[in-house]
Amino acid sequence: MAEKEGISSISQARTLEEIAEFWDTHSLADYDDQTYEVEMQFDPSARRTYVGIEPKLLQEVRQVASERRVSTQTLVNLWLRQRIDQLGSQATGTSS
Repeated sequence: MAEKEGISSISQARTLEEIAEFWDTHSLADYDDQTYEVEMQFDPSARRTYVGIEPKLLQEVRQVASERRVSTQTLVNLWLRQRIDQLGSQATGTSS
């Protein structure tokens, strides 16, 4: 998204929600003259793996993420990284 002071170039929105609301009621065809071609590369190795989480546990994780004002994905990745690092430190005998 091209941004100037946090404003979307076409919709003039400041948040993802505002952008979504704008495009729910507008057509990109009406703004064709304001668009431009970009080069994009796709990296198939950057894929994600999904893991099932028990519904009750997921509800609790979402609550904690909300309280910390981060996404559920960010919180889970942070916790997994911390735990893996902790286990690695225990295996090598170092303390963190």
